[in-house]
Amino acid sequence: MDDKKTRRPAAECEIDFIDERKVKRVRRAMKSVEAITSLAETFRVLGDPTRIRIAFALSREELCVCDIANLLGVSQSAVSHSLRTLRQMKLVRFRKEGKIAYYALDDDHIAELLEVGFGHVEEKR
Repeated sequence: MDDKKTRRPAAECEIDFIDERKVKRVRRAMKSVEAITSLAETFRVLGDPTRIRIAFALSREELCVCDIANLLGVSQSAVSHSLRTLRQMKLVRFRKEGKIAYYALDDDHIAELLEVGFGHVEEKR
């Protein structure tokens, strides 16, 4: 006969207790499902190392496809594909100057997100 008690993992509460005040505060601050889904999609798009490298480069300078391809050591086709995905998510914008299309981050939020992310990663090393 097994005398061991069934135990919950250490990371779970051992009793059921809900702090209604905290739950109410967080519930009021909780973002909409649409906003959360949109942020999750942004993180999904930025989950690709090539797209992160492109976004980081564009956080420093406005660049054309040729510049980015040279900088990353990948084909212009690969860069164009990644830029298309980033544009669809409105993370980057472009402008034409003659036959050259220059790309930049759409706003400072993505640069800030990258800086915070890299700060987190570097802190964990």
